[in-house]
Amino acid sequence: MGKQSNRHSTADRLAAVPDSSSPAYAGQHPLSRAFDSFAAVVTRWAGSPFAFGAALASVVLWIVAGPVFRYSEGWQLVINTGTTIVTFLMVFLIQQSQNKDSVALHLKLNELLAANRSASNTLIGIEDASEEDLRRIADAYLKLAKRAGQMGREAERRAVEASATAARGKSPEAGA
Repeated sequence: MGKQSNRHSTADRLAAVPDSSSPAYAGQHPLSRAFDSFAAVVTRWAGSPFAFGAALASVVLWIVAGPVFRYSEGWQLVINTGTTIVTFLMVFLIQQSQNKDSVALHLKLNELLAANRSASNTLIGIEDASEEDLRRIADAYLKLAKRAGQMGREAERRAVEASATAARGKSPEAGA
């Protein structure tokens, strides 16, 4: 019975973890692993100075070729089609990299929450909450911050009063 209960608790915990189609867990399927590697290489390259230089050179070459092609519709179609195709494909590659980075960031934050004894660990896995739940939790934290600010101002006011009273040579209890 102990093994069965242990399997259920593991399955329950894993239900909150992204499945193998998630970029952070791409190691389980060869196609996902290949796409993950490809996307990582392409996004690193696309953000490099060399890639920017290549894109700039392509645009300059296109502009220079304008008079040769008499600024025809075909000449315009080349740049429009090229940029559309590159943009379309890059959206998926960049999104994959963003998904992976997001999962890694959430795992790091979860580790910090779990390691800090005074932190509430109720927010671990919050990224899977609904939009409504996130708004409700954000509102609760805004209220908490407001109360903390008010309490801080009150404590600051008391400290200033105590300092002023001590400077006058009176005890704080004596009042005015």
